[in-house]
Amino acid sequence: MPDDIFRLLADPSAPRPAGAWGAFLLFLIPVGGGIPAGVLLARAGGVSPLMMEVLYFVSDVVLAFIAEPLIRGILAVGRWIPFLERLGRAMSRFFQRGGTLEGSRGPLGLVLVSFSVDPMTGRATAAAAGYGFVLGWAFAIAGDMLYFTVLMASTLWLNGVVGDERLTIGIMLLVTLALPFIRRRRA
Repeated sequence: MPDDIFRLLADPSAPRPAGAWGAFLLFLIPVGGGIPAGVLLARAGGVSPLMMEVLYFVSDVVLAFIAEPLIRGILAVGRWIPFLERLGRAMSRFFQRGGTLEGSRGPLGLVLVSFSVDPMTGRATAAAAGYGFVLGWAFAIAGDMLYFTVLMASTLWLNGVVGDERLTIGIMLLVTLALPFIRRRRA
């Protein structure tokens, strides 16, 4: 990866490349408005929704190959650093008792964890349920792809109604941040 890619991901003032490449770079951002901004950037560049799905899928695969070694490295280092070991045990207890794993051991449950939370949590839940790298990430990516499809369709629809890309991104960001809190309050 060229050094410019890291600058584009880290520097908000850097000019963004248009089309598929710019959308792919935004899809690599794990939080925030990466999806709505990437969808609108891709759409402005003439990228079809199906191709956006492909780009997002590839970004999820890249995430899997970056995140898995990091997670395994932190677990390995945790054997010698007490704080990391305690954190790992606490996370394991959370996934085993905290309701996330309960009822989520099957494929559909694991896909829904990834859909409703994020692919990293989906992968961690799959690992706690005993699934290895390939199946664990397959369930996590499947859930994340469903999430992307819903968010992509909503973004394209809202942009058609509102007609302003910045307002669309702002609204979508607020909705994606507010819905989990609203859902938790109702439960």
